[in-house]
Amino acid sequence: MRHPVVIGIAGGSGSGKSTVLQRIMEAFGREQLAVLDHDSYYVDLSHLPPDERGAFNFDHPDALETSLMRKHLDRLMAGQVVQKPTYDFTTHARGTETTEVQPRPVIIVEGILVLAERELAERMNIKIFVDAADDVRLMRRIRRDIHERGRSIENVLWQYEKTVRPMHLEFVEPSKRKADVIIPRGGHNEVAIDMLLVRIEKLLYQYERSLA
Repeated sequence: MRHPVVIGIAGGSGSGKSTVLQRIMEAFGREQLAVLDHDSYYVDLSHLPPDERGAFNFDHPDALETSLMRKHLDRLMAGQVVQKPTYDFTTHARGTETTEVQPRPVIIVEGILVLAERELAERMNIKIFVDAADDVRLMRRIRRDIHERGRSIENVLWQYEKTVRPMHLEFVEPSKRKADVIIPRGGHNEVAIDMLLVRIEKLLYQYERSLA
């Protein structure tokens, strides 16, 4: 293996992807990991009036600039530094600043749709789908959007009914068939996560040996 270990982490909104990512970070250390989160690659809506931005379908693949994410992934795999965009979820606009991401032995590609995007999935050594019950995911999304993104409960439920649930059924749930590992019960499945960490450790060892 001559390129870094690329791990894809997908799953529905509120499924526990961030918890799984945190467990990987704790096991291998941040200095070993480069993270590309799909949420940073939402298209810029600053040209639209505020009411039109709020009504945008953020759960469709076309809402994300996946082509740029793929280019950044290729550069990281080639040992190059990338400038990851930033996104403001309160204004639905891309920030003027970027986040520098250094190449690392392990690259995490995370987001609800990363397994649904062929050009991303075909670059992954391990494809993970984090699964959780619909009601659990909805409760987590309500808490997040109200406390972190300043949304009202009415707005969260409207978005869930109009775009989140339909797009989950059309794009996210079918991508589970591409996964190598499905982690039920979100990020609290200790057995599944321990098995995943062992697999990552093995691939990382193979990568380090190929550089020796």
